[in-house]
Amino acid sequence: MAGDMLESPTVPQLIATGFHRNTLVNQEGGTDDEQFRVEAVVDRVNTVGSAYLALTVGCAQCHQHKYDPISQRDFYRLYAIFNNCEDNNDANGMAPKINVPSEKQVAAKRQLEDAIAAVEGPLNEHDQKYKAGFEDWVIKVAESGDVKWVALDPTEWTTDKGALLNKLPEDNSLLVDFSVPANDVYNVTYDIDLSQITGIRLQTLSHTSLPSMGPGRADNGNFVLSEFLVEHGEKGSDKTSTSKIATAFADHSQEGYPVFHSIDGNKKTGWAINVKEGSPNVDREAVYIPVDPIKHENGTRLIIRMRHDHNVANYLVGRFLISVTEENPELLEIPASIKEIAKKAVDERSNAEKTQLTKAYQQADKERAPLAQKLAGLRSELDALNRSIPTTLVLKELAESRETRIQIRGDFLRPGAVVTAGVPEVLPQVERTDEAQPSRLDFANWLLSRDNPLTARVTINRFWQRFFGLGIVETENDFGTQGELPTHPELLDWLAVEFIDGDWGIKNIHRIIVTSATYRQDSSISSELLELDPQNKLLARQSRVRLEAEAVRDNCLAAAGVLSTTIGGPGVYPPQPTGIYILTQQKKAWPESQGDDRVRRAMYTYFWRSSPYPLMPTFDAPDSTAACTRRSRSNTPLQALMLANDRAFFEFSQQLAMTVLHSKLEGDSDRIKLAFQRCLSRDPSDYELSRLQQYVELQRKRYKANTEAAEAASPSMLPDGISKVEGAAWTATARVLLNLDEFITRE
Repeated sequence: MAGDMLESPTVPQLIATGFHRNTLVNQEGGTDDEQFRVEAVVDRVNTVGSAYLALTVGCAQCHQHKYDPISQRDFYRLYAIFNNCEDNNDANGMAPKINVPSEKQVAAKRQLEDAIAAVEGPLNEHDQKYKAGFEDWVIKVAESGDVKWVALDPTEWTTDKGALLNKLPEDNSLLVDFSVPANDVYNVTYDIDLSQITGIRLQTLSHTSLPSMGPGRADNGNFVLSEFLVEHGEKGSDKTSTSKIATAFADHSQEGYPVFHSIDGNKKTGWAINVKEGSPNVDREAVYIPVDPIKHENGTRLIIRMRHDHNVANYLVGRFLISVTEENPELLEIPASIKEIAKKAVDERSNAEKTQLTKAYQQADKERAPLAQKLAGLRSELDALNRSIPTTLVLKELAESRETRIQIRGDFLRPGAVVTAGVPEVLPQVERTDEAQPSRLDFANWLLSRDNPLTARVTINRFWQRFFGLGIVETENDFGTQGELPTHPELLDWLAVEFIDGDWGIKNIHRIIVTSATYRQDSSISSELLELDPQNKLLARQSRVRLEAEAVRDNCLAAAGVLSTTIGGPGVYPPQPTGIYILTQQKKAWPESQGDDRVRRAMYTYFWRSSPYPLMPTFDAPDSTAACTRRSRSNTPLQALMLANDRAFFEFSQQLAMTVLHSKLEGDSDRIKLAFQRCLSRDPSDYELSRLQQYVELQRKRYKANTEAAEAASPSMLPDGISKVEGAAWTATARVLLNLDEFITRE
C-alpha cells in the first residue's frame, strides 16, 4: 500500500507496492495518457474498497451512492490518496519501475564494474598521451588517396528463417521486406572477376520503407549484426572455404557494440549504430580485412553470411550493399566517410562529425586496440547482465501533490469542486500528525487501525469463505446496508480481535480454523439437514467445495508423483491446445516447457489477459482485468471434457500410469489400490475395486486388438517387461480416476 513512503524502504517493501500497478494500460496510437492514468487511480480506489473494506465505493464515482452512506465526495477523497503517484500510461516502459537483481547478479555486476574501472584508468591515460597527434593524423587522412571500391551485384540471396530480400535495381543493394522474423541469417552470393580481394565493405543504407528510415529494422532504425562471415571459392564451383577476418573498422559504432564484435565468434555480441547525439538514421559502413587476400585464378565466388542473433526481436540490417577492393589493406583502415569529414574545415564539421573523427583516430591507434577491446567486452557483458535483471513496477509518490477535483458524472474532462484526501465520513477518520492531507502511508496505517471496523472482519470473513465455501457474511464483497447480516456475528468479532492481537498473523488464524471441531466435520448430509439448512449456514457439517483451477492441475501432478516443488523463478509454458491465439489481436509465443518446468505448479503458468491458459477460465479463474474477491464455482460439460481429453491432462494420466507400473506391485488389485490412494487418499470399496478390475481387463482386450491405439495411448518410458498394451490400459484407468468428481472436490 505504501512501502515506498517508509523511511529507507527495503526492496520487498517496494515490490509490494506493485500490487496497485496491476491496472490495465492502453498504449495504442491516439490514446490519451491522462485518461488511462485516471482509470488506473479509479481502479485502485475500487480495489481498496472491495479488498479491504468490502464496500461498493465504486458506485459513488459518478453520483451519490444509492444505498450506502457513501457520497461522491467520499469517493474522490479516497481518489486523492492515490492521485499523487508518479505512474503513467506512456509508451516508455510504464515507469516507475525498479530492478530486482538476485544476489548472484548483484555480485556479478559489482565485479564487472570494478573490472571496467580498472581498464578505464589506463585507457584514459593512453588517450591523453596520444591526444597531441590528433591534428597531424587528421591532415594525413585528408591527404590520403581514395580507395577504389567495386560494388557487387548479388547472384543469389536466401535467408534461414524467411526474411525476404529484394534487390533494388538502382544500386544492386538488398532491401529487407517489412515482414521479417525476430532473428535471421542473410546468405548472399557474388561472382567476382578481380584477381584478389583485400577488403570487403558493408554499407548499411537508409530507405523510406524502413522504421525511422533505417538502416536497421528496429523501431528506431538500429540493428545488431552479430556475425559477419565470409566464405569463398572458385567462380562456378560449389566448393568453398571460410575466410578468417583479421580486423574490422567502421565509421561509427554504438557504445558497447563495437564493429569487431561482429567478428568475435560470439552470437551474444554484435555491431550496432545508435548514437548519443545526432541522428542514428544515416548510412553507415564497416570494412572487413581478411587475414590473407582472397585469390582465385578464374574469379571468385564470394558468400557473405550476416547473422542477427540479438535477444530483442527485429534488430536486423534493413538495407545493405557489399563492395570489395584489391588495394593495399593499409589504405582501408579509414572509411571513406571519415576521409570526407577530415577534408572539411574545422568550423564546418558538426559535433557528430567531430565525435566520429575522434573515434576513428582512437580506432586507428594500434596500441589502444587491446585496451579498447577489453573495455568494450566488459561493457557488453555488463549491458547483457543489466538486460537480464528483472524489473517490476512500483508506486512512487510525486514530490508535489496533484490537485484533486470531483469528476462530474465520473468524466475526468469535467472537473468539479476541489477535494482533500480522506476516507468516507461514515467511518472513523484518518489520524495524522500535522495539518497536511493524509498520505498513502497514513491511509495504510488507518486500514490496520483498531478504530477501523472493517479490515480485520472483512479479511477474516474471506478466510472463512475459503475454508467453508461460504463466509460468515455471505456477501463477502458487500458489508454495506444491502449486504447480508453475519450468521455468527460474535464469532466474526472474536476471530477479528484474535487476528489483530496476533499481529495480523495469517498462519495463526488458519491454524485456529482448521484445528476446530467445526472444520473437521464430515461433509455427509442427511435429508433432514438438507431441508433445514441447505446452504450449511449453521455449520452442522463440512461443505463440499470443488478445487480452484490451479489446484485442479496441481492435484493431478501430485497424484502422478511428478509435481515440481521448485519455488520461485520465471513463468513457464505447460502444454496447451493449438490455435489459442487465432482470434487474438496479437499472437503470443508459447515455447512449450520441458523437463521440470513442464510440471511446475499452475501458479507459475504465464497468464495473458487476452488469451489465458485454457484451464484457468474453464475452472472459473477470474480474467484479471478487475479486482476479484470471490471466485464462482460452476459445473459445466467443458470441465469434464478438459479433464478427459485435454493433452496436458492426458499426460497426467500417462504419468500416473507410469508411477503405478514402476511400483513393485504386480496384481491388478494392488495396483488399483495404489492409484486410489494416490488420487483419493483412501482404499476403494469392494464394488469400486471389482468394477475397475473389469475395466482394466476390458482395456487390455481393446488395445490388443488395436496396437496403433495402444502405441498412441501408452507412456513412452515403460518398465522392463511391460508392454505398450499394458501401458495403455493403465493410462485409461488413470484417466478414470483423475476424472472422478471426488478427485476435484474437497470432501
